[in-house]
Amino acid sequence: MPGNLIYYALVLIVIALVAALLGFGGVAGTAMSGAHLLIWLAVIIVIVGVVFALIRRA
Repeated sequence: MPGNLIYYALVLIVIALVAALLGFGGVAGTAMSGAHLLIWLAVIIVIVGVVFALIRRA
C-alpha cells in the first residue's frame, strides 16, 4: 500500500494540531512542548514521505 506513509503523516499532523489546541489553552507547558514535538515530527515524516514518493516515481 503505497499511501500508508502519507496517511500516517497526516494522522500525526491532526493529532499534533489537537494537542496544540489543548496545550495552547493553558493546560500546561508540557503539553505545548509535546505538541511542538509532534508537529515537527509530523512535518519531517511528511517531507520524508514526499521524497520517497518522488524517488519511487522516477
